[in-house]
Amino acid sequence: MLDVATAMAKIIDESDIDPSPILARKVGIIGFGSQGHAHALNLRDSGVEVRVALHSGSKSVDRAERFGFLVTNAATLAEWADVLVFAVPDVAMKEVFEPLALRTGQTLVFLHGFAIHFGLIVPAENVDVVLVSPAGPGPGLRAEFLAGSGFASLCAVAQDATGSAKEVALAYAKCVGCAKAGVIETTFQEETETDLFGEQAVLCGGLPELIKAGFKTLVEAGYQPEVAYFECLHQVKLITDLIYEGGLTWMRKSISGTAEWGGFTSGPKVIGEQTEAGMKSVLENIRSGEFARQWMAQYEAGSPDLQEMRTDEADLVIEAVGKSLRSRMPFIDEK
Repeated sequence: MLDVATAMAKIIDESDIDPSPILARKVGIIGFGSQGHAHALNLRDSGVEVRVALHSGSKSVDRAERFGFLVTNAATLAEWADVLVFAVPDVAMKEVFEPLALRTGQTLVFLHGFAIHFGLIVPAENVDVVLVSPAGPGPGLRAEFLAGSGFASLCAVAQDATGSAKEVALAYAKCVGCAKAGVIETTFQEETETDLFGEQAVLCGGLPELIKAGFKTLVEAGYQPEVAYFECLHQVKLITDLIYEGGLTWMRKSISGTAEWGGFTSGPKVIGEQTEAGMKSVLENIRSGEFARQWMAQYEAGSPDLQEMRTDEADLVIEAVGKSLRSRMPFIDEK
């Protein structure tokens, strides 16, 4: 059995973090998407001098300028900034990074460890390389910041050329608003591998497949698709909200005794040893670097398999049924 006391991570409270190391530096953010815009706005509101870099023709240029940011290209930003933040997709990281002329003592901030951990890019030894990864999406980070709250975050140092990399990373986490629930110290390897595993085995892989399998089972047994949709997809949010608010125990306390008993007794029949074996296989694929190699090869080939998977899923009956039902729910903002 896991010894929780010895397995607990080291968490740094926001009150123990000195913001001055980031307040004294000029911060350049490459990208102005979901995370980039939130980081730029939150840092500026915290008193940090911030500029933004976007590629020519980016649809985000007008948006960033409307927010009052000076927008330039990545090369010019790298010359100006003391701290350079890479808020770009994993697959674009190499193309963005390699042309940059970095100088001794700069700090490179990554929001996800993928490119560093799997060696897509290899920074020179004369710069600091740190990770600040918010435990939530950019729009939520910005909304919580404006409300005086915020997220927890992960923080790691891969390279400490100056001797102050950790202090700068922690100050960045505080000023961007993702230290409200504490900063968890980690490594680039741990953040990358657990993030990919969570996405693939549970959040974006396991859960959707469980939903599709449940829907298919009910429909093939003769039940109405609309009823199957409500039971296997629509109510997922209700349960996950309870889990988010108070963990599994709170969710069990909040549902009926019938649902609780049925969940305890039937859940292991669906998710059991075979599922765990599959999860271990997924994790090994990630840890070995095979997933990264496969994904980069897919991207460089134009993502033909990904496009086919998107099309196939969009054509599923559950998607058509859901679209029809959601049109009757004005409280849902259909995307």
